[in-house]
Amino acid sequence: MTFRSLILAASALTLAACSQADTPDETVMTETDDAVATADMSGDLAGGETELAFDADALDAVLAAQDDATKARYDARNPAATLEFFGIAPGMAVGEALPGGGWYSKILLPYLGDEGRLVGVDYSIPMWSEFGGFATEEFIAGKESWPETWVEEASGWTDSDVEIDAYTFETLPQDGSLDAFLFIRALHNLSRFEANGGYMSDAIAAVHGSLKPGGVVGVVQHAGPDDADAAWADGSSGYLREPDVIAAFEAAGFELVGESSVNANPMDNPTTEDFVWRLPPSLGNTEEGSEERAEMEAIGESNRMTLLFQKAG
Repeated sequence: MTFRSLILAASALTLAACSQADTPDETVMTETDDAVATADMSGDLAGGETELAFDADALDAVLAAQDDATKARYDARNPAATLEFFGIAPGMAVGEALPGGGWYSKILLPYLGDEGRLVGVDYSIPMWSEFGGFATEEFIAGKESWPETWVEEASGWTDSDVEIDAYTFETLPQDGSLDAFLFIRALHNLSRFEANGGYMSDAIAAVHGSLKPGGVVGVVQHAGPDDADAAWADGSSGYLREPDVIAAFEAAGFELVGESSVNANPMDNPTTEDFVWRLPPSLGNTEEGSEERAEMEAIGESNRMTLLFQKAG
């Protein structure tokens, strides 16, 4: 087994949770001055037929109340600008893919408020066997109870009366009840195993059925070069190509209505020899104090596409 394979294997459990609970790192990339969008998202779009609108003051208050570990990632993850671009508003019903340890959930729960709803969604049970290694039969059996355990855990992350639910992609209700759905760094493993079981296309189709007409999907994903080798950019290195992501959502009946540079990092220029977890906060293949680690820290966190899709209707 190569050193790179060992690093990937050792990181697999964290990657499966899509790094939502990454250890904070003090090295962060510089936030872009402005989001470059192809559509003007006023907040009404994300709510379909509702009048709900993004509330900057409410979100600022929630962000100010987070712990220091969460705040340490603000410059790299840009939660205020990202949620504003997606038009996420108090009172919405929002789905979140792979909420993991709750980095975004702990922001969304109090922000959505007493009239809101947050739905955590994990991988379909059959997909876990694709990981091998840590994904033993016992581990997979435990995943069957994840919806119940995550709801219990998430209930302790807020004092509001927000409604909390959890499903897997294969059990997500197809009732058209959600206003928005977020895939925040949550597509690469779905893409990685797409050829084995159609996991990414099935997940996107399930999200389509869960959304109201006019509902939206917000995507933040590690972005490799558009002309990168397709085999390298299948998700196994963490990176996807933006045209491939757009094509996958359009095939499921979504329309691309906006894109933003708010989570872009032009310093990150990966090659086929690179994987995303070489960068902060993981720094997965460099030693502390080494020249190589200093180079990765200078790059900062990954370059990320930020896309907004809408369900027709």
